Amino acid sequence: TNSIGMELVRIPAGTALVETGKNMFDEPVFGAKALVSQPFYLGKYEVTQEQWAKVMGSNPAKFKGRNNPVESVSWDDVQEFIKRLNAREGHNRYRLPTEVEWELAARGGTTDRYFFGKTADLLGDYAWFTENARLVTHPVGSKLPNPYGLYDIYGNVWEWTQDWYAPYPETPELKDYSGPESGVRRVIRGGSWNNAAVFCRSNARSSYLDSNRLTGVGFRLALNPE
Repeated sequence: TNSIGMELVRIPAGTALVETGKNMFDEPVFGAKALVSQPFYLGKYEVTQEQWAKVMGSNPAKFKGRNNPVESVSWDDVQEFIKRLNAREGHNRYRLPTEVEWELAARGGTTDRYFFGKTADLLGDYAWFTENARLVTHPVGSKLPNPYGLYDIYGNVWEWTQDWYAPYPETPELKDYSGPESGVRRVIRGGSWNNAAVFCRSNARSSYLDSNRLTGVGFRLALNPE
């Protein structure tokens, strides 16, 4: 737990089977074993409006609530938040997760599209999405966690990752993959309050311009071990 009350969970090194396709609507066309070779820490919750305000001095969110996830923040805004938080904490270890790290953490050691099974029947126990969110965000941690103890990894808000968006390379193995070196849009993961169940799963991918600010997009932070 850091100085702004952000709790982080240790995610072990491991391998996730990632499914390639041009976008979230595609049927998967290729499976690659994506290896994350080093453990890392990931936020137990999505970054809240209270935590954002402690670092940035303002609250840009549309759906106000101190424990609701901050949204309406661009990828560029998040980079400034990370810069200021690292300065506040006296190191340079906070960052956004890569999308492979995000998926490894979201799966929680499972292999199905949802960490709780093959279908979305139980999604309401774990996520805020179109069927239960009532078109707003909700306080983080209100639903059940995944096997690694991460809350709202599906739904509530999409989460920015570090990577530029592109189809995964067609190779049997990806080691510590962090996306292409350049691109147009940044990857978001996990689905949000205004998405159907098909978007709120471990392997759903979408993307936005890094300058976009949307009410359905927030983030959680990764932390490198010392």
